[in-house]
Amino acid sequence: MSFLGLFKKKAVTKAASDQKQGRAILVFENTSEVIRAENLLKKAGWETRVMGPPPEIRSGCDLVIEIPLIEELLMLRTLREAGITPLQTVPVSSPLLQPVDIFQIKDFGDYLMVRAANMKLTVDKKTQVIVNISGGGCPDVPYLAWQMVGKTLSQAPAPRDIGHTLCGYALQLAYEEMMRRC
Repeated sequence: MSFLGLFKKKAVTKAASDQKQGRAILVFENTSEVIRAENLLKKAGWETRVMGPPPEIRSGCDLVIEIPLIEELLMLRTLREAGITPLQTVPVSSPLLQPVDIFQIKDFGDYLMVRAANMKLTVDKKTQVIVNISGGGCPDVPYLAWQMVGKTLSQAPAPRDIGHTLCGYALQLAYEEMMRRC
């Protein structure tokens, strides 16, 4: 079997495995609840992924948490005990309910840009200096840019430590992805 054939076979097997395992989406009223829930669930050792909501279930918040369906009841109990209640839990049972990946990566040669939701973080690949932060419409975006641009990834403060909005959270996701890639 060719390498491409083997790759396709593994991709199909993984997709089938993911479907069998089942996923669900936790929908929250606002971004603060998403952030609190994600932190709590990760701290408890569960695998979660913050995604963009599919258009069919958008309810105001631009983020949802994707979880393993088999763990739903235990995760909901953990959230409830902490005073966090999702608006709804939606099993991902059709392609229309697939959450949207919030990351886009663009390589400009000397620079790498990671976009998470509406926030973009651009870094010089050789020096790892942050050269630009843009996007969003939250009031803390200029402050975040002022604190981070011109510093290396390792010197810049983490956006979660200095930002308090959806844009700050999205920039944190872009920052984490950039750290993984550089």
